[in-house]
Formats: sequence, structure tokens, C-alpha cells
Amino acid sequence: MTIEVKVPLLPESVADATVSTWHKKAGDKVSRDENIVDLETDKVMLEVPAPVDGIIKEIIKNAGSTVHAEEVLAVIEAGAVTAASHADKKEGEAKKPEAPVAEKAAPPAGPAARRAAAEHSVDVTTVKGTGKDGRITKENVLSSISTEKAGVSAAPAMTGERPEKRVPMTRIRKRIAERLLEVKQTTAMLTTFNEVNMAPVIEIRNRYRDKFEKKYKVRLGFMSFFVRAVVEALKQFPVVNASIDGDDLVYHGYYDVGVAVSTDRGLVVPVLRDVDNMSMADIEAKIHEYAEKARTGKLSMEEMQGGTFTITNGGVFGSLMATPILNAPQCGILGMHKIQERPVVENGQIVIRPMMYIALSYDHRLIDGKESVSFLVTIKELLEDPTRLILEV
Repeated sequence: MTIEVKVPLLPESVADATVSTWHKKAGDKVSRDENIVDLETDKVMLEVPAPVDGIIKEIIKNAGSTVHAEEVLAVIEAGAVTAASHADKKEGEAKKPEAPVAEKAAPPAGPAARRAAAEHSVDVTTVKGTGKDGRITKENVLSSISTEKAGVSAAPAMTGERPEKRVPMTRIRKRIAERLLEVKQTTAMLTTFNEVNMAPVIEIRNRYRDKFEKKYKVRLGFMSFFVRAVVEALKQFPVVNASIDGDDLVYHGYYDVGVAVSTDRGLVVPVLRDVDNMSMADIEAKIHEYAEKARTGKLSMEEMQGGTFTITNGGVFGSLMATPILNAPQCGILGMHKIQERPVVENGQIVIRPMMYIALSYDHRLIDGKESVSFLVTIKELLEDPTRLILEV
């Protein structure tokens, strides 16, 4: 009996998808619920499992094909694995070889590792996994690529004196490009800067980091301080938490803060809902959960939709100063940057302090300079006196 493998129902607002990577080929055995193909949309990566045990009889849609919901991707001959296994078993019993030869199974690899392998034409069966139970990680794949490049011969695709390599843009990268251009063309975006003395936050973090992690099973980072400071500032300046819908201004009475996460596929922005009701431990745990989901392509559409304000941290990559671009239809985004020791003047004396530049990009159609500067100064003051975050003053 043949079973069709179909494109699952796509998330709302997603019209189609692209066949990203086939993990099996025609003639391969598959097990029920085993992921056989990845579909890429402009927002999330979808895994399509095998509906039954069997052998892939035919692949209908090759990698790179554009598909819609319910389209047939492949055909599986159901039960063929069982029949083949029985035949192999009987044949093995008859021949009784000295040592049974098992079919080489593909080592376990996560979605991020499989995507990296597909992008760089790496055979995952040749990669040694260092993850749990021998699981192949993205780092293992990238490490194998680095080892290859360290050899004498260059990569075949990049030979010659002036090598070039042309690869198609991913759907998510196309969507990011479209959204960024749209924001630049349709908003009156402006950026204001300030700097924060991070010494008080660093001192609190160092003092309570171990106790915090022991109690809540999550590490205490800087992001929870910034999220809490942003929420308090938004309460004081509601216009920064608003958005524009046509000719209407929409003021939001809730605080859904998006946190930008960089992945190998591009930048995604999962949203922390009702942050004003979350503890710092809740914030850190949720950010950690989102980061893991983002890196493995498991973020859902619901987790990335909405949001009234966004925070992005270029400092993790060493950025000293930058102008973040708005995440439409939001009217404000806060940019964090690298903490760097710099000489500053305090009480007439030059002292060395761990300083961070912060940037607020905002839509000038809605937010005036007074509100934007005051909003950023409020965040600065809250971070330089973190006790105010606890007292909410």
C-alpha cells in the first residue's frame, strides 16, 4: 500500500513554503514519525515526519521547489521495511555470517546541524557527534568544515584566482530584506543615543549570580535588567509602547517585549508576553527557551507574532554602537551594545567605568524628541540605580 506524504497545514499568513532539505532519498527506509524533509517558510522551519514505516518509493517535490498546503511531497511504500527486515533476517539465518553487518544508519543530528550540513554540502555520516548520546550538533558540522578548509586543497566550488560562489537567498532572508526596506521607506525613523554605567548591574549580578542560578536553574544575565527597565520606562511614556495603524494611533495597555535572537537563518524576534507580570527569573528562563527554539528552528508563529516594543543586543557580537531598525508596526526599538571600560568624569575626577552605549530608534511620526530622549534617560537612570527596578519608582 502506498501512502502520500503531504505538506502540512501552513501557519496563518504563510501562503507557501520551500522544500529546504531532504534527509532521505528514493529507496531509503523510513520509520514512522522520523523527520524526512524540512520545509522553509519566510518565518519558521517545518519538519515533515514519515506517516508510516516503509520505503520511500518516489520523491515528488525536490529541494528548492515551492509547495502549498496539502501538496504531495513524496510517496511511501508502507510496510516495505518490515517485509525487507524479515527477508534480511531469514537470509541472515541461512547464511549465518561470522559477524552481522548492520546497515549504516545516519547519526542523530538536530535541525540546526542538518541545515548547516546541507548549506555547506557536508555528509553528516562523516561527522563525529559530541552532543548527548553522540548527537551531532551544529558546532560539530562547522568544526568539520573548518578542518576541511585547513587542508591543502581548497573547496571545489571556490577555485581560481578570483573565486565566486552564488547561492539562492533563503526565504527568511528575503522576508527580512523586504521588511527592513519597508520600514526604511514608510517610517520617519530617527535614533537617539545615551550611555549607561553598568557597574551597579554588574555588581548585583556578580553578588547574586550563583544563588540565582541555584534557586531558579537559569543563569542571571543582563537582559532581564534591561527588560524590566524598558517596562518601567514604557509605563512612564505610553506613546513609545504605541503603534500606528493607518490613520489611527493604537495605545497598548499591555507590555509584550520582543527580544531579537540571531540564528544561522537570520534574525528572529520571539515575544515575551505581559512582561510586567514576569519575575526576572521568568524573563531569563523564557529568553533561554526562545534562544534554544530559535537555534533549532522550533519557534512557532504564535511566539513571534505581535509585540509592542523590541530589544536587540548587538553587544554579544562586539558592536560598540549601532542604529537598530524598527520592527514594524512597532514604533520603538532599544539597541544594547558592548560593555567597555572607558574613562568618565565623576565628581570632578576621571575614573574608569564599564560603560555601554544604548540606542533608541523610534518613529518620529508618533514619538517626538522629548519623549524619546526622556525614555532613554529613564532606562539609563534605572540601570544605574537598579534598586528602583525593585521598588518600581
